[in-house]
Amino acid sequence: MDILISGASVAGPALALCLRRYGHDVTVVEKAPALRGGGYAVDFRGSVHLQTLERMGLRAAIEARATHMGEIAIVDGAGERLAGLPSAVFSGDLEVLRGDLAEVLYAATSQRVRYRFGDQITAISQDEHGVDVTFAGGPPQRFDLVVGCDGVHSAVRRLVFGDDPAHKKPLGVYGGIFTMPGTLGLHRSGVMYNEPGRAVTVMSPHGGNQIVSMSVYEPGLEFDYRDVAQQRRIVAERFAGVGWRVPELLEAMERAEDFWFDSTTQIHLDRWSQGRVVLLGDAGYAGGPGGNGTGLAVVGAHVLAGELDEARGDHRVAFRRYEELMRPYVATCQKQGGGSPDFLVPTTWKKIGQRNRFFRMMRYLPVAPRLIKHFATKTATAFELPAYDLPALV
Repeated sequence: MDILISGASVAGPALALCLRRYGHDVTVVEKAPALRGGGYAVDFRGSVHLQTLERMGLRAAIEARATHMGEIAIVDGAGERLAGLPSAVFSGDLEVLRGDLAEVLYAATSQRVRYRFGDQITAISQDEHGVDVTFAGGPPQRFDLVVGCDGVHSAVRRLVFGDDPAHKKPLGVYGGIFTMPGTLGLHRSGVMYNEPGRAVTVMSPHGGNQIVSMSVYEPGLEFDYRDVAQQRRIVAERFAGVGWRVPELLEAMERAEDFWFDSTTQIHLDRWSQGRVVLLGDAGYAGGPGGNGTGLAVVGAHVLAGELDEARGDHRVAFRRYEELMRPYVATCQKQGGGSPDFLVPTTWKKIGQRNRFFRMMRYLPVAPRLIKHFATKTATAFELPAYDLPALV
């Protein structure tokens, strides 16, 4: 089939890789002018995620880019260590920078898949035989199927499923991420500092530059996700007067060219497909921090492509099976992601202290490594991966 995918971050290229291995003709359209590099760290956890990467032929290439992050130290305003977050909590079994993952996926697909950078879908209409797509920068085209892999702000979801606010469930956390020169002497390690409703994490996965994340818990905060100047002001205003080395970080934020800001939002839909259009990853079921979003995107890509093959191209059967298989897994991950604000951005000094004491005590328990491993992967492994016959690339 001739299949159009919207979005070239993680879910889109992962699906393109699987579809191409089954012999489909694939086009990926991406509104950014080029592949997006850098960015925050993403991870894969447990046997389900790792087995999926192995089947897709990606595991070795991703492991070569792995961060191998160590502990993240929780510090007070003077920089003194209060507790530590083990790498399994933040980094899972295999962590990689989002930009590095995108490069691995692009390298695996660029010679076999058509990429249209700097363009986007502006209209979609469909009938029982195909989908007519209008683009901002080119003539209309007709495809057999369209897959929205374009994130929380998905244009495909808006055009086909409507822009119902009920589809989005904000978790109340808003964060800015940027890169700056290394000033904390970190190497494959990180530091976290909290004040009530505020969280700052600085990590240096490979040494040198450090990645800064500044998050605030403020339910109902309104912003324009396209207005970067406004987003910088929001971070600067919310962190004005916050201690530790935050003033230094705010100065670096103003100079950062890769500043990115968004809300932590879950996506909840009654169904993930409409006719010949289907959603994958954050576009259809974003889980929020701790919701295994990257793993869900890759596992979902494997399942969607596999079900299309099992159904011999009957999209109605394939989409139904894809949703039946993935929805319980997604619900489990979203439930976990929904509790992330209490862990990442505690709203009182008491809650901050309770979290810190928990991790301080854990290090003294003989069973701590096994317990941490269990809880870090329990949700990610709550899925039985179907045994699809995924052909080798040709």
